[in-house]
Amino acid sequence: MTISTKRLWVKKVPSEKPPGGQGYRRELVRAMSLISQIGVTVAACLAIGVFTGRWLDGLLGTSPWLLIVFSLFGVGAAFKSLIDIVNKVYKE
Repeated sequence: MTISTKRLWVKKVPSEKPPGGQGYRRELVRAMSLISQIGVTVAACLAIGVFTGRWLDGLLGTSPWLLIVFSLFGVGAAFKSLIDIVNKVYKE
């Protein structure tokens, strides 16, 4: 009994490098830092608004009105910061 073995030849595909090489990595890191900057900025604006509202409500006894007002201020500040970041990126 004879067992024949066939060799399978696999054509090697050259490894595809991202276009631009080192510049591609730089742009990827820049995009990731921009996304994290947006997230941290929005979270900080909202947190400052909420904590300021809670603190003033506790101080003045106006619960929950100042919390609502300063939360809305935080949302507004977050949107303004987001617009500023996007405008800065498009200017570059």
